[in-house]
Amino acid sequence: MNDDQRRAANAAQLASPSYRMAATDPDFLLGDSMRGVRFQMEYAKAEESLRSWGVRSTIVVFGSARIPEGHRWYEGAREFGRIASEQGGAIRGTVGQPRDNVIATGGGPGIMEAANRGAMEAGAPSIGFNITLPHEQYPNPYSTPELTFQFHYFAMRKMHLAMRANALVVFPGGFGTLDELFEILTLRQTGKAPTIPIILFDESYWRSVINFEAFAEHGMIHPSDMDLFAFADDAETVWAKLLEGGLQPHEARE
Repeated sequence: MNDDQRRAANAAQLASPSYRMAATDPDFLLGDSMRGVRFQMEYAKAEESLRSWGVRSTIVVFGSARIPEGHRWYEGAREFGRIASEQGGAIRGTVGQPRDNVIATGGGPGIMEAANRGAMEAGAPSIGFNITLPHEQYPNPYSTPELTFQFHYFAMRKMHLAMRANALVVFPGGFGTLDELFEILTLRQTGKAPTIPIILFDESYWRSVINFEAFAEHGMIHPSDMDLFAFADDAETVWAKLLEGGLQPHEARE
């Protein structure tokens, strides 16, 4: 039997999905049994890139994807991204030096775009942790391309957002923004995350949408939990309050 005859004889076997190598079989990799593997892969891929860029710590910035350029909130996030990147240690002074307080966002438009943009304008890298959504979300053009990721699992995206965070700065937003805010507040309250400063931008907005004091008045939180966060109304004040809250610029770590 020659090669052509051999291939014809076992064509069904060669064409069967079971004959594909596991690592190159998309049907297998995307099946239910590989969910844990996919979860691990989402962790490892981003982790490898962040380490290769020397990212030791981040400042997470969240806010609405609906805020346009020119709006006070957009420009505040843009200015904060610049200030934090210039003064926080995201720009390497020497080869091999770790990067601290690198701006990290959800990678989308609006406030997230603005913060990534400010970092880029400062000459610093920044991170975009994008998520696949039913309505296609595209990464903004200002996050560093090599640090722009796409996640399927919200849980893994949240883990990467939280695990290096030295601080959280939350601009006005909707459900997604509240989700990230209360995620970190809960980790802080329960001691599952280190002590990091959390700043809410535009006190009037936040007090108009959330009655924080009511949580304490009804006994749902301890009054001291109100100290887990602070307010600021401009980018310079955000940076100052982060420093007051214990944020260390890169130079202070050396």
